Amino acid sequence: MLSPSYYNNFAQPKTKPRSGGLKLISEMGIQIELLLLVISILFFASILVGKASSKFGVPILLLFLGVGMLFGSDGLGIQFDNYNLAQTIGTVTLCIILFSGGMDTKINDIRPVIAPGIVLATVGVLLTALLTGLAAWWILGLTMKSVGFGVLTAMLLAATMSSTDSASVFSILRSKGLYLKNNLRPTLELESGSNDPMAFVLTITLIGLVNSDAEPSYMMAFVSVVMQLVIGGAVGYLLGTLLVIIINKLKLENATLYPILVLTFCIFIFSSTYYLNGNSYLAVYVGGLVIGNSRFVHKRSTSNFFDGLSWLSQLCLFLTLGLLVNPSELEPIIIPGLLISVAMMFITRPISVFLSLLPFRKFQFRDKVFVSWVGLRGAVPIIFAILTLANDVPYARLIFNLVFFCTLVSLILQGTTLPFVAKRLKVAEKPDDKLKPKNFDIDFPEEIKSATSEILLTDNILSNGSRLMDLGMPEKTLVIMVRRGDSFFVPTGSTQLMAGDKLLVITDNNEALEETYRKMGIVS
Repeated sequence: MLSPSYYNNFAQPKTKPRSGGLKLISEMGIQIELLLLVISILFFASILVGKASSKFGVPILLLFLGVGMLFGSDGLGIQFDNYNLAQTIGTVTLCIILFSGGMDTKINDIRPVIAPGIVLATVGVLLTALLTGLAAWWILGLTMKSVGFGVLTAMLLAATMSSTDSASVFSILRSKGLYLKNNLRPTLELESGSNDPMAFVLTITLIGLVNSDAEPSYMMAFVSVVMQLVIGGAVGYLLGTLLVIIINKLKLENATLYPILVLTFCIFIFSSTYYLNGNSYLAVYVGGLVIGNSRFVHKRSTSNFFDGLSWLSQLCLFLTLGLLVNPSELEPIIIPGLLISVAMMFITRPISVFLSLLPFRKFQFRDKVFVSWVGLRGAVPIIFAILTLANDVPYARLIFNLVFFCTLVSLILQGTTLPFVAKRLKVAEKPDDKLKPKNFDIDFPEEIKSATSEILLTDNILSNGSRLMDLGMPEKTLVIMVRRGDSFFVPTGSTQLMAGDKLLVITDNNEALEETYRKMGIVS
């Protein structure tokens, strides 16, 4: 049984400075050389352990958090307890991550699942918050009676955890070579990319209600939620469209400035939406969605720039969150944290998914079960929990620790079992590796609707002759490059080929590519 003083500490929103260890950010300022040294070591350590994500199927977010906790106050002694700075880092990095996620989402892929995806991202989040809030209130009432956790505060706790994380989910699925059937992948991408704004609005609204001395107006809160979502979506669409026009009209002499221009607009969309009383997170996601599905100059270099920037943002974010937590504070909340986690994974999330997808009959029972299991918590719930600390919400430390603990449980249990669950439910299929050139670092614009592939030449393929013209390729198929060892060259019809050569071929579509394989005697 825990002492009453432990519970009373959670009622205080502020934390006491931790003694001992290495203080990177002090009241006198930042020790810049030491700060840069430690950050570089943290980044290097995170990148190294990140290799284990692909090898063992462990969510890379969990590993980054682990590195932060290892170097933190309960580990190697680095002290970081500046919640306002953590909130700032979280806001900036999440802005970039959502914008990049919108750019990577293809309209053609999500068009068939727009309705169920949006319902999951709105109604599903609302149901998850409501059901989880009631479950958390009941569980904390049984396990931590002395705290006096109210229903509204429990709803706030649940709201911070009501959104899902997509980065960890698909890094695991891709590392294991799993592709999802029945449009599950675009459904989950759309839900994960667009449900953070709903969770953010719920969190901010409930923070205001909890901190309000007057009787809360639930009708005004509902209207505020709707208005923020509407304004955020509209501003994101309009500014995203405006950016595409500007990029195509503006002729910059230095091509490297185009990605910087897009980054500038990303920040502008986020900040301007805030002052228009809209949802900034929804705005940047919609803005990224509009930009990523439009044609503009230097699009490929811009996309590559944001891919790298998004990973850097995630690394900064996860390390910051790992450094921020004090693992010794998690031990007393293990029992309520486990019960809330189990309730979310096996009760509240499945009920929310099944109710949300009830009108969409194309989703089979096993599809709904898998979508329920992909309710993976990530960095966003922890960022929202930091908001409770920054806004002096009663029991903010308890909320933060519970959210962090539930996130760890979700990453460990759900994150590591996603490939297994997908296979058991028979919703996964092996991708066609032939469509992925591995030895040619080349990329074609999206406007070119051709199929590219890599063919390894064998003695059997060269049995009718070693010249390129002897391979009997269809008329629509072209060999645009040959790799022999570490050398590359462009072939002609009379080029002499050897077993072990790798051909980069391009053709009209996948059907024409299959015909190429048949004529060359390659088993498809």
